[in-house]
Parts: sequence; C-alpha cells; structure tokens
Amino acid sequence: MFRHLAHAAAAAALLAAAPAVLAAESVPANVAAAVADAARPADDKARDAARKPAEMLAFAGVKPGDKVADLIPGKGYFTRLFAKAVGPKGAVYAFMPAEFAKFSKTPLPAAGSHPDAANPNITFLTAPMNDFATPEKLDVVWTSQNYHDLHDSFAAPADLAVVNKRVFDALKPGGVYVVLDHAAADGSGLRDTDTLHRIDPKSVRAEVEKAGFVYVGETTVLRSAADPHTANVFDPSIRGKTDQFVYKFRKPG
Repeated sequence: MFRHLAHAAAAAALLAAAPAVLAAESVPANVAAAVADAARPADDKARDAARKPAEMLAFAGVKPGDKVADLIPGKGYFTRLFAKAVGPKGAVYAFMPAEFAKFSKTPLPAAGSHPDAANPNITFLTAPMNDFATPEKLDVVWTSQNYHDLHDSFAAPADLAVVNKRVFDALKPGGVYVVLDHAAADGSGLRDTDTLHRIDPKSVRAEVEKAGFVYVGETTVLRSAADPHTANVFDPSIRGKTDQFVYKFRKPG
C-alpha cells in the first residue's frame, strides 16, 4: 500500500513540476478578422504559415479595446495584427529600444507619432530599453524572437531584471506578458544568445518570474522536435523552422 502511495506521490510531483501546456483555444472573431484582413501587406501574409498568427493572438488573449505593447516590433508584423484585433477603441504601442536604432536602415519615426496611416491606433515609442514605459496601463505586453537579444553586448546596458520589472509595472493587474523566442538546448542557459540567437526557455521563465509574474503556461504550436538546437537561427537549414517556445505570464491582481 505504502509503495503505491509513494508512486502516486512521485507522479503528482512530476506533474506539478512539468510546464503547463495550455489547450488549443478557439480563434475569436476579432483575431480571425485581423488575420483575414485583405489590406495586410503581402509579405506579412506570406509569413503566416510559419508564424501562425491566429493561434498566437488567441493565446495572448487579445480583445477589442485592449491596450497592447509590441516590444521590439521588428518590421511590424504582429504590430499590425494587434492594431486590427484591438480595434479603434484599443491602442497598440510599438516600442523600439534606442539601442536598436543603429540597425534601422531608415530613420525611426518620432516617439509618440502614429506612423501607420492604415492603423492610426499604433503609437511608436522609443527610449533606452531599461526605461521601457507606456502612456497608459496595458492589457498585454508581447515580445517575439527578440528577448534573447537583450542579453547580448549590442543591447547593453539592457538589464533583464530591470526590463522585466518595467514590463510588470506597465501592465494592469491581471495583464499578461507573452514571450516567444527560439529555443536553445535544454540546460544551456544564456550560452547561445549571441552565437545561435537562441535561449533556454527555463532561463526566460526564471527571469520573468523573478520580476513578480506568475507563469500561466505555454502553447506548443511553434515547437519543433526536428530542430537539433545546434544551428544559428539564420542558417538556411533551419531558418523559419526553428523550435520556438511561447510562454504566457500574468501580473497578479
């Protein structure tokens, strides 16, 4: 009897330690409409098969009227989707760290400007990464494929402890922080952030939870067992097919 109890206790402990994998969610109408919008750039639509935007926005829980920050928006793929999904009563803040400005081939929009005429609810923001802030409290902060970069020398003096606390402070109680990035080998920590442009998911979770967030779970939609985690994410053999984790955290309240 005691042996059976011991086995049951061990199984329960393993389940408690395992990461929570959230069930696939149905795609809300506002998200479906944002993805189906005929006005989306052709380059954006061409990336949909790999980026699975409907599943990503549904996982993030983006609703009409929400206030969303796209942290390090790149070329604005998700920024534009958020703008359509939150609608005219919502707001989207595209925050580009000042440290990244040197990589832009064109001058950055002015801070506080609305650079996308098709999506006037997008506001461009820029400041040093450690000074991340938005004009109002947010429902969602999203960052995709760039969290690992903040550990690298070119992003200095970005400090993830400071950045994650800034994100925490920018969110409303109950707001969510979603981190999508390229997975590194299990147990590798921060070793591959600058070389392979990957990060160990466990390191991300530890850093974000340290800022006060509660881990909600992950979606496995972008996971790939075929990725050996040994190649740079820009290597032609793996580019666009990397194993990517998507973690959701919540600010208590």
